[in-house]
Amino acid sequence: MRFLKGHGTENDFVILPDPDGELELTPEAVARLCDRRAGIGGDGVLRVVRAKAAGADAAGQGAEWFMDYRNHDGGVAEMCGNGVRVFARYLVAAGLAEPGEWDVATRSGPRRVALGADGDVRVAMGLPSYLGTSAATLDGRELPGVSVSVGNPHLACRVDVPVADLDLSRAPGYDPAVYPEGVNVEFFRPVGDHHVEMRVYERGSGETRSCGTGTVAVALAAALAEPGAEPVPPGRWTVDVPGGRLTVTLEEETAYLAGPAVLVAEGELDPGALTR
Repeated sequence: MRFLKGHGTENDFVILPDPDGELELTPEAVARLCDRRAGIGGDGVLRVVRAKAAGADAAGQGAEWFMDYRNHDGGVAEMCGNGVRVFARYLVAAGLAEPGEWDVATRSGPRRVALGADGDVRVAMGLPSYLGTSAATLDGRELPGVSVSVGNPHLACRVDVPVADLDLSRAPGYDPAVYPEGVNVEFFRPVGDHHVEMRVYERGSGETRSCGTGTVAVALAAALAEPGAEPVPPGRWTVDVPGGRLTVTLEEETAYLAGPAVLVAEGELDPGALTR
C-alpha cells in the first residue's frame, strides 16, 4: 500500500492514492494508520480516488477527483479545509492535475481550489451558515459560542485569555441535543484588527494543530461580533493556529481559505501492519 504524508499548518494527514477505488478502508484500519506509535501517524486519512469510482458520494459534482476524508478515529467526515488543500497539492505534485483552478469533490459538495506548482493553496469553502448560539464547557466553565456549519458542524467560542492558557487535554462539553453527531469546538481571541488566535478540539481527532473549516467558522463568529455586522460580513481575516497562519476571506457568495500545503514524505506500507 503506497502512502504519502502531508500537512497544512501542521494539521497532518496520511495520503492514500487509490484512483480506481480498490482499497477497503475499515474504521479500524484508518485508526491504525493514524496511530502515532503503531502506524504512520496523522490527524486523518485522505484517500485519493477518481470521482467516477467513488460512487454516490461524488456523483453529479463534475470533478475528476474525490477526497475521501476519514478522521483519526476512523470515522467518516464531511469536509476538511486543510485536507482539501493538501489533497490538491498532491494531485499537482503527482502529475494528476495541472496548476490552476479546478474542483475537488467532497462529501460536502465540490470545492474549487486554486494553486500553482508550489506555494500556498486557496480553496473556496462555500458560504458558512450561521446556525444560532450554543455553549461549550471547559474546566467547569460555560463558554457561549456561535454555531456554524462549514459543511461540517462547529461551535466557535470567544475567550478573553490567551488560547495557549486553555486546557484542552480533555474534550470540551457541548449540548448533544444541538450536535447529535458531535461538533468541532474552537476557542478564539481577537489579537488585532481582523486578526484572531485559535485552538480547536476536533471530533474524532482531539486537539489538532490547525483546522481549516474551523478557521472559517471562527472568522464568521468574530465578524458577527462586530457592530452592525450583516449575516456574512465581508472581509479578510488572519487566523493564527498552533501550527501556523491561515487567511479567511469572507465574501457574499463564499469564503476563501488560503494557506500552506506541504508534502513531507512517501513510502510503502506493509498491509499486515494494519492487523498486527
